[in-house]
Amino acid sequence: MHSGAISSGMLKAESEHRRDICVAGQWLRERGFVPSTDGNISVRLDTHRVLTTPTCVNKGLLEPDDLIITGLDGKKLSGERGPSSELGMHLLIYRCRPDIHAVCHAHPPVASGFAAAGVSLNKALLCEAVFSLGTIPVAPYAMPGTPALSAALEPFVHGHDAILMGNHGVVAYGPDLFTAFGRMEAAEHIARVTLVTELLGKQNLLSSGDVAQLLALRARAGLGPPAAAHAETLVTSDANETERITLTRQELDALIDDALRNYRSRQ
Repeated sequence: MHSGAISSGMLKAESEHRRDICVAGQWLRERGFVPSTDGNISVRLDTHRVLTTPTCVNKGLLEPDDLIITGLDGKKLSGERGPSSELGMHLLIYRCRPDIHAVCHAHPPVASGFAAAGVSLNKALLCEAVFSLGTIPVAPYAMPGTPALSAALEPFVHGHDAILMGNHGVVAYGPDLFTAFGRMEAAEHIARVTLVTELLGKQNLLSSGDVAQLLALRARAGLGPPAAAHAETLVTSDANETERITLTRQELDALIDDALRNYRSRQ
């Protein structure tokens, strides 16, 4: 659901948003999604301001007063430290998606492994994954902290709620911070399940009919971008079906005879 309506998250007091970001930072750290000082989190406070994590701070050790406020142009308005060099991609997402009010960037290990391999999470393996996120594409690598990073992500922002960042990590976003965090957590879960099925050498994919029903439910629930983009990119069991060719015994014998004649003529 794309709209410019103010979300319930934007009705919170700034002090609540500061506490929420610290909690989300602790959760990311506890789950091993942000080693060292990696990752960044932001919340859109209103139509002009963004509350975000500072650069070079462990996300599990954040205090509310550590956070900084910038304008949507990226200029710092308050706070002691400097903003993350990757703030630009958060601002891009806010500009492209008026329905988004929180962005979470982290490096969950399995999903980041898929990003490093250049492999999108686009297989219809889990009904919950199709319903909640659809496909999770891979954006090409771009140097962190540069405008090229935003440019690499931009083609994917409108149609998806989580993106694998080539050779980097994951960015997820939502109408509020805990939805954005949940989408990050879901991306890592989907990556783990996908990896397990690949290690087992067997994947029982949902059919295109199953996917259509799930995407219809997703649309009725008002979740995220239009379902059409996901319907086109999700790999279903139908894609694994090879064309079946039926032959009579006479036709099969004729083909064998032709093959034998061709073989003997080359001897």
